Amino acid sequence: MRPDTPADHTAEAERLLRTATQYPEDHEPLLLQAAAHLELAGDRPRATTLYDRLLASQVDHPHLVKAFKAANLWEYGHEPEARAIIDGIRQAAPLDPAAWEIVAETLESHDELDLAHASLTTALTLLGVAEVVVDSTAIPYSTQSLLTTRHRVRRLLALPHDTWDTLADELHTAPISLDELHDPKRLWSLGSEDPAELQAELARLRAELGSYRAALSRPFPVAVLHWPEPELDELLRTYPELQSEYPTHAAHLLDIEASLRELAATGTANLGIVTGTIPSYEAFAASEYSSPSNADLLPQYATTLAARGRAVAWPPGRGADCWCGSGVNYGDCHGVE
Repeated sequence: MRPDTPADHTAEAERLLRTATQYPEDHEPLLLQAAAHLELAGDRPRATTLYDRLLASQVDHPHLVKAFKAANLWEYGHEPEARAIIDGIRQAAPLDPAAWEIVAETLESHDELDLAHASLTTALTLLGVAEVVVDSTAIPYSTQSLLTTRHRVRRLLALPHDTWDTLADELHTAPISLDELHDPKRLWSLGSEDPAELQAELARLRAELGSYRAALSRPFPVAVLHWPEPELDELLRTYPELQSEYPTHAAHLLDIEASLRELAATGTANLGIVTGTIPSYEAFAASEYSSPSNADLLPQYATTLAARGRAVAWPPGRGADCWCGSGVNYGDCHGVE
């Protein structure tokens, strides 16, 4: 059951803080979740202390943490500090789509539409999203969200469609178009007495609710487990019963790529890869009161790693190195154009 009251959110934050103590290697995603629950509980100052705690440590996504901190600060009256943080993120030009998403949504929510639009355009350019994309399914899940947000902001600014807006339309799967969902005149229909207009708005709200529910039902990527070659060799030496799962390391890599492409082809979004280690896997098996030689644990282990924020998004961005660790460009490594 999802928390509904401030007390529920505070309790969930405390649980996440305890979990972060148990798994210090995963403290970043766990503390970010805890901070989000504190914000929902109305305890924004304490959420800020968690962001500061993260920034004082070694984190993988410092710009994302700063973006969350800025959004939180702005909401409880610290606008100048929030603006300074956002300016710093924009100048740093990170290659983290999530950080840009939070920056843009914060600016949009405070009616800084021109700056939000500029930030989203900069982000898509930095992330290498071409203005003309032959295969829209190759756009990473995190980048798709930037395209959708930019589409909404441009509608609010009454700007004409450009090629990225068209791409956002192609990626949109809900039964009601983005143009209709992002129509700035929608609020007028809420005060209408015309049954047809009210019915149309109900349909739009249902479509939006369906999209939100889909996103909430998948808060972390559908992840496939990857074993680096040295780890896989040790795994099979220690637990030869798993040999049938992994005939060779080369076959393992091919199977990962094939599985992800099959999931993408069936319409599954938000895909990722988690990397396993022997100590982590053995600890997981012990927590499940099972033997590491039990192959049924492997998908559960992958899901647990993904839930703890260990997944890397698939497919990699354009020009990025391959997920397999070859050091070769992903497109060259796996024949992706």
